[in-house]
Amino acid sequence: MACELLLELSNVMNAKGYAAKSIVNYLREMRYLFAHFNDQNPRDLVHKDLVGYLNFVKREHGVGRDKCRLFAASASFFYKHIFRTELVFAHELYPRKEFKLPGILSQEQVVQLLQSIKNPKHKLIIGLFYGTGMRLGELCQLKMEYIDRKSFQIKIVGGKGNKDRFTLLPKQLLAEMETYYRDHRPKCYLFEGHKAGFPHNERSIQDAVRKAMKDSGLGKFGFSSHSLRHSFATHLLDQGNDIHTIKELLGHSKIETTMIYLHLQQKKRATLCSPLDFLLNENE
Repeated sequence: MACELLLELSNVMNAKGYAAKSIVNYLREMRYLFAHFNDQNPRDLVHKDLVGYLNFVKREHGVGRDKCRLFAASASFFYKHIFRTELVFAHELYPRKEFKLPGILSQEQVVQLLQSIKNPKHKLIIGLFYGTGMRLGELCQLKMEYIDRKSFQIKIVGGKGNKDRFTLLPKQLLAEMETYYRDHRPKCYLFEGHKAGFPHNERSIQDAVRKAMKDSGLGKFGFSSHSLRHSFATHLLDQGNDIHTIKELLGHSKIETTMIYLHLQQKKRATLCSPLDFLLNENE
């Protein structure tokens, strides 16, 4: 029965236009739930059972807020659209939300990183992450036809939330992209795996970023491809670009998500004067 229910869930999510990654995540969460209650019919589970399961995974596996939200969304969607019941998970059960500023590279660290990379492909990957603000999945799915060299922009198709948008194409990368194309001759995607016409594996891209960070001496900071995206947004703010434009480039659905980069601005913060320093300077 579980297999049939998961297939039905996949079909419904496909019909509703959910992204492939979301479908995989929802199916995984429901598969775990069914396995936990393997001696019970999923249709017989009630809200108390789901609460008990969530407390189990929090206690035994130490999962955080994002994992809890994913399970809640998966279970709510499943029971609403497959069993047609309003068994929706209460948000009060999520762990308390934490506010953590993302790690970003300084401009000097970006230069240090780029200058240390010997592999041309890896250098292009790093340059695109920092120069465009793309997410990992978006870079892997980037097709040649979406790169507009005349307008210096890249079209992101089917980004997070299944939304399309445009972002910047750095002029500095054009020569590197042309060299890369002559050397690798990609058929469809800019970065392809061992099989021509298929996108590069995300883990391989992550490994390339980690290696580049380590080789440049930045490995101890725990920077990732997403750190380069955060750096892209913060440095644009430092250049004086408005936050609404940056929101569109990043593909955020809410301005509140983009507002976090206001906390990371370096130039404006560097020009601030403590009221104590101001007071004492005025009275000298």
